[in-house]
Amino acid sequence: MAESRENEERGERIAKRLARAGVCSRRDAERWIAEGRVTVNGRKLDTPAFLVQPGDRILVDGRPIAEPERTRLWLYHKKRGVMTTHRDPQGRPTVFESLPEGMPRVISVGRLDYNSEGLLLLTNDGELARRLELPSTGWLRRYRVRVHGLPHPEHLAKLQKGVTIDGVEYGPITATVERAKGDNSWLVVGLREGKNREVRKVMEHLGHPVSRLIRIAYGPFQLGALEPGGVKEVPGKVLAEQLGIRTKELGGKAPRKS
Repeated sequence: MAESRENEERGERIAKRLARAGVCSRRDAERWIAEGRVTVNGRKLDTPAFLVQPGDRILVDGRPIAEPERTRLWLYHKKRGVMTTHRDPQGRPTVFESLPEGMPRVISVGRLDYNSEGLLLLTNDGELARRLELPSTGWLRRYRVRVHGLPHPEHLAKLQKGVTIDGVEYGPITATVERAKGDNSWLVVGLREGKNREVRKVMEHLGHPVSRLIRIAYGPFQLGALEPGGVKEVPGKVLAEQLGIRTKELGGKAPRKS
C-alpha cells in the first residue's frame, strides 16, 4: 500500500491513465504507445511506464483524451451470432454496434465467443475491466451448457481437480447435470479462470460437444430476466459495495450532486 501511495504521488502510468479514461484497455494502450500514437505535452512516448501528472496534455492520434468520468458498469445480454469486438474484419455484427444511443464508449470485461450468449459486463473504465478479468479476483463465472450425450458424473467430478488438454492447464471446474432430454443434456458449469473457449474445449475433451452456451452469472452479477440485447446499468452503490471500495478509488470522478 505504501508503494502504491508513493507511485500515486509521483504520477500515474500513462497506460493506466488511458484505460481509466475508457479510451482502450491497458494492453491496447501499451500497443498504441509502441506504435507511436501517444504523446504527452508534445513528447511521443515509447514506454507505457511513463508517469503523467494532473494537467498534462495527452493526445492519441493527435486528439486529446477526455478526463476520466465516474466508473460505471452495465449488464448486457449478448445474443448468439454477435462478436465481442469493436470491429470485425469479416463484417459480422458486434456487441458495440447494437448498444443504446447515449451510452459512453465502453469495453467488455472478458469476452463471449461468436456462438455463445448470456451475461457480458461492460464498463467505461479499462482499469476496472482489467481488474475484474484477473483470475486473482476469484469471481465465479456460471454457465448453462447444452451438450450432446449424457456425461458420466465421475467424469464431471474429476474436473474439480482441473484438467490438462493439449498442454494447456485448466483450473478447477464444477459441472452438474441439470436435466437430460433425448440426445442432449443441460449442465450447470462454474469456473473462476475463464480461458479462451474453456468450457467448449473441456466438454469436447470429455466427448460431449457443446451446442449451446449461456453465461448466467459473473461473480455477484446475474443475467436474471434481462432480455437478449438488453442493457442494465449497475447502480453506483451496488458497484462500490460488491467491489469493496469507493467509486472514486476506481479512478472516476465522483458524481455531481443535483
